[in-house]
Parts: sequence; structure tokens; C-alpha cells
Amino acid sequence: MKYLKVLFTAGIGWWMAGPIGGIIGMIIGHLIENSSLQQTVPFASQRNGFVASLLVLMAAVMKADGKVLKSELDFVKMHLRSILGEEQSLQALMVLKEVLKKDIPLAEVCHQIRVNLDYNAKIQLLHLLYGLAKADGSLVAGEVKVIYNISRMLGISEADYQSVLNMFYQSPESAYKILEVDASVSNEELKKAYRKMAIRFHPDKVSHLGEEFQASAKEKFQKVNEAYEQLKKERGMN
Repeated sequence: MKYLKVLFTAGIGWWMAGPIGGIIGMIIGHLIENSSLQQTVPFASQRNGFVASLLVLMAAVMKADGKVLKSELDFVKMHLRSILGEEQSLQALMVLKEVLKKDIPLAEVCHQIRVNLDYNAKIQLLHLLYGLAKADGSLVAGEVKVIYNISRMLGISEADYQSVLNMFYQSPESAYKILEVDASVSNEELKKAYRKMAIRFHPDKVSHLGEEFQASAKEKFQKVNEAYEQLKKERGMN
């Protein structure tokens, strides 16, 4: 078929097979055939397997509470524009709107992502999904449940999940959870935990995804720094 020829000559990656390919590939092909997309689609590289994964998982989260909010679409538009540029972000948004109409086999999608993306990329996906869920100013229980299930199916540890969650959900223990320690730790243990998390969540860890994703990674890194500074102040540390 025409659209398959176009896609397979565009230098596609792992994401065009399996359930993600079953969802996005058909949509892209249909839009290309109807001249809604350029033949140079915004997903034709290995890096953009991350973008394809993000679109499908974002759709799953947006569908969680049964309605798609303007604040969520605005969040997606902003991030896609920073990642892909004006023209290709509009094309990607067209794809997302079609994905929202589909049934998403979430377990199969997550398995495909789990075996193809590295751990740091999966943490970055989790951070972006919580940014989407918090776009309207609050975290809805249905969306949190979906994101938690995604996290488990992606193989993200409970400690890392709680760390990212608490970057968006404020509680008296949030700063400790971001640094993945208990409130009972000594000051020296807190310093060690901070150094460990600062290395693990450093923006350079996702440099292979492109400069565009490092801006979001910097937000995550800043949350680690803020958590440490807050606890230093509370404990009277220098």
C-alpha cells in the first residue's frame, strides 16, 4: 500500500512494529494519503520512537477521566512545539487527536516501550505524563492510577515512581520522597542521597533523546535541587 511504502522508506525504527505501530502507523499512513501530513513525518528517527511512545501514553492518560481538557491539549501543544518545531508539532497533534479515538492496548504498548527504551528515557516519560496530568492544576485520581500502572508496566521502581510523583504532589514528606530517603536519615546520609539523585536525574542522562528533551529534564533536576535546599533549611544545614 502507498502509505506503507512511504513509511518504510522514511527510516522508521522499532516503534513502527508491534502495538505502537498498529496505532500510529495506520494513522500516519491515512493522513499522508489524504495529504494532511508531509511525507517527512515527525517520527522518522530512533529518537522519535520516544515521541511516538509519548503520544500514545499521553492519549491513555488524557482518556483516563473520560474527557480531554483544554489545559491538557495546551500542555501537549507547548511541549510538542518545543520538541518538534511549529510545523511538525501541528502534524504530531493531528496524530494525537486520532490516537485519542482509538482503544489503546496499554499493557502491550508498555511492554514494547519497556524493551526498547532505556531506563532514563522511561523516567522522562513518567515526568512528562505527570506534567500532563497536573496541567489543569490538580491530579485526578483516575489519571494517577493510569500513570502508576504505566510506571509499573515500564519497569520503573517504586522509589523512582514516588520521587517523580512528589515533584507534582506536595505533602510534608514530598522533599524526602523526591530524594528517595526517609525523614529519619542523618544529615550526612541526606547529602549522599542528594548527590546520588543529582547524578541520576541530570539532564545529560537524556541527551541521546535530543536537546529538546533536556529542557524538561532540567525541570526534574531542579526539583531535586529544590527538595534538597528545602530540607537543608529545615534541618539548619550549611
